[in-house]
Amino acid sequence: MIRRVDLRGQRLSKFEYQGLLPRATLDVNQAMGLIQPILDRVKNGSVEDLFALAEEFDGVRPPSIRVPQVALDKALLELAPDVRAALEISIERIKKVHREQIRGESTVRVVDGGSVTERWIPVDRVGLYVPGGRAVYPSSVMMNVIPAQIAQVASIAVASPPQKDHGGLPHPTILATCALLGIDEVYAVGGAQAVALFAYGMEGLSEKCDLVTGPGNIYVAAAKRALRGVIGIDSEAGPTEIAVLADASADPVHVAADLISQAEHDVIAAAVLVTPSIALAEAVEAQLLIRVASTKHAERIETALTGVQSAIVIVDSVEHGIEVVNAYAAEHLEIQTENARDDATKIRNAGAVFIGAFTPVSLGDYSAGSNHVLPTGGCACHSSGLSVATFLRGLHFIEYDRSAFDEIAETVITLANAEDLPAHGEAMSARLEKK
Repeated sequence: MIRRVDLRGQRLSKFEYQGLLPRATLDVNQAMGLIQPILDRVKNGSVEDLFALAEEFDGVRPPSIRVPQVALDKALLELAPDVRAALEISIERIKKVHREQIRGESTVRVVDGGSVTERWIPVDRVGLYVPGGRAVYPSSVMMNVIPAQIAQVASIAVASPPQKDHGGLPHPTILATCALLGIDEVYAVGGAQAVALFAYGMEGLSEKCDLVTGPGNIYVAAAKRALRGVIGIDSEAGPTEIAVLADASADPVHVAADLISQAEHDVIAAAVLVTPSIALAEAVEAQLLIRVASTKHAERIETALTGVQSAIVIVDSVEHGIEVVNAYAAEHLEIQTENARDDATKIRNAGAVFIGAFTPVSLGDYSAGSNHVLPTGGCACHSSGLSVATFLRGLHFIEYDRSAFDEIAETVITLANAEDLPAHGEAMSARLEKK
């Protein structure tokens, strides 16, 4: 069901490992060509174009593009009590973790009379995308909205695809979670057109946003890439992925269940086990055969596990495995080894790290308190997951008095002349002349 990649005896560079490790292949550039007419249509169009795009891509015409407040209230009122309780518990845990990410103001006295103050200022307006399709993602509402609220973003809008089964509105659990968090600006728009609506705004419907965050399919990723610069983005989130670093001490039932949990997302989701234990690899393979057949989305999961993006990677040792997973830079990395906590300290590249037998990725997807909007496709080598910092900008406020200016003026003039920018120096000397 899942192929093997044998890296025993191979100590390679990061780049060489990346060439051998499994990963989904997505042609975002090709998708950009496909979605460009949609972006142009939204930029130059009207609400009627959004209705037409919904009919074309979602198979339904929403009753309105902006979800009315009465629909939000109704969704919350009709939310199953156990689901509401679970959401409320998760919301509190996510808030608890993300409140610690608030950044304070700091002032550095460079010299007497000269200071630089850094203040963290929230963006004015954000558009948060919540995918819909094979699954329902109230968790993505929480993961996007809560850090934006803690960052004190003044204006927050959410977009999620209209659903044929729900009268052309986003899924009621999505709407209920928005209502639970106090979000009243919600749009029944999906895909590239949602990103375009946030990027350009639309007269009479929605103001332009400064930033778009949230996961989505390849067309959402392509729209983010195409509109980066017009709007800020968090990342180009691709297919979800899990890597599990495990040794002979790991329970194959746990490992198999965790690989399946991420394969459940999508047929191109990636599930990777890295282990020095052939016995564990064989036991996990046996468990996959048993567990996949009995799960609800067996066909989707089997397609993901048998795809080129999934594999069991055999390594020489846990230390060798750490090299491999650092090269792979998984969105989700589980450490199920005998010394999991110590091994986790050696991880440099991952979206989030889940330590020990009782910290599965599913916990982080919902209720651990961490954020599940994470870098994919190896981007964890250079990018972080969504956080309060995503919605903040560090601004420097510089203030020098006369004496501090006089002390440094000649240094600035010298550097300006060295760069052949004499007018820069003259902006300094003009103030010396008036002394």
